[in-house]
Amino acid sequence: MGDNHCDRLFVITGGPGSGKTSLVEALSARGLTCAPEAGRAIIQDQVAIDGQALPWADRRAFAELMLGWELRSHRMAQNTQGPVIFDRGVPDVAGYLRLCGLPVPSHVDRAAQLFRYSRQVFFAPPWREIFRQDSERKQTWNEAVRTYEAMVETYIAYGYEPVSLPCVSLAERVAFVQARLSQLGLAPA
Repeated sequence: MGDNHCDRLFVITGGPGSGKTSLVEALSARGLTCAPEAGRAIIQDQVAIDGQALPWADRRAFAELMLGWELRSHRMAQNTQGPVIFDRGVPDVAGYLRLCGLPVPSHVDRAAQLFRYSRQVFFAPPWREIFRQDSERKQTWNEAVRTYEAMVETYIAYGYEPVSLPCVSLAERVAFVQARLSQLGLAPA
């Protein structure tokens, strides 16, 4: 795999309903460059066009669309200055496929090896008090826990170091991430 981590690109990942997107949006409001999650937008678009690339219709097609989204987000981040926060990353696609019991195609594995982020990846652990289902998030609590576990295993397998986000208020989570970035000399502009 080589040492090709991009030290200013940070992933926030975990299971659904753990506060990832709220945290990313709050960090964006504080001036950080952020890349939105692929899954929810893909689901909304596929539903709007009556497409089949949905996690409940064609998981492989859904994974391919997520991969394309994540690769594009990574490429766009290369053209920015300062830290960039990603709501999930390329390895999430491999984790999703494993979670679904599907093989990880060689091109997905290769993408996770080539398109790198900071070694430290923020993980939002399952948090029952804030977990909610909605029209796009249909996973059960148990599926959310299994998703978190699959993501931790996948990122570790690709050489990343998990940093667990505390289950605290949004403001405290924002402060936690900002403190980590400051420790790394990457305070927001």
